[in-house]
Amino acid sequence: MISLLVAMDKNHVIGANNDLPWHLPKDLKFFKEKTTGNTIIMGRKTFDSIGKALPNRRNVVITKKGSHFPENIEVITDIDTVVKWNEENPDEEFFVIGGRNIFNQVLPLADRMYITWIEEEFAGDTYFPAFSDSDWVLTTKVKGDKDEKNPYDYYFLQYDRRK
Repeated sequence: MISLLVAMDKNHVIGANNDLPWHLPKDLKFFKEKTTGNTIIMGRKTFDSIGKALPNRRNVVITKKGSHFPENIEVITDIDTVVKWNEENPDEEFFVIGGRNIFNQVLPLADRMYITWIEEEFAGDTYFPAFSDSDWVLTTKVKGDKDEKNPYDYYFLQYDRRK
């Protein structure tokens, strides 16, 4: 299964200056719980913003540029490789975590989306692509806990592609 995992604001902002425009520790915890033990797939800029391989995950970077990556990073050049892995491993969940260009390419192929929806508006320069509700079913909606460290109203949403 190919899943997209993303946090966004009300305007679909997902980034600003190659970073997150908010700090939401409970979203980071959600991200870790979902992806640990699985494959995470990202573009080069997303990897650069993280700066290292995330532990206890298979880290894959999609790039056409021959940059040098640490040994624990697997580099592929196109989305077709992910599609092939998905066909060969139907019981595995592959998490695509950004950025915008990768989301644009994978959205038509994805089976599921995990979206942390933040009920705020942030300044940003990177947006999640528009998607049609007619293609997706909202299967889970859980309100996140708001507190001094997580100062926004936010929801953990799961969308599954309509069959």
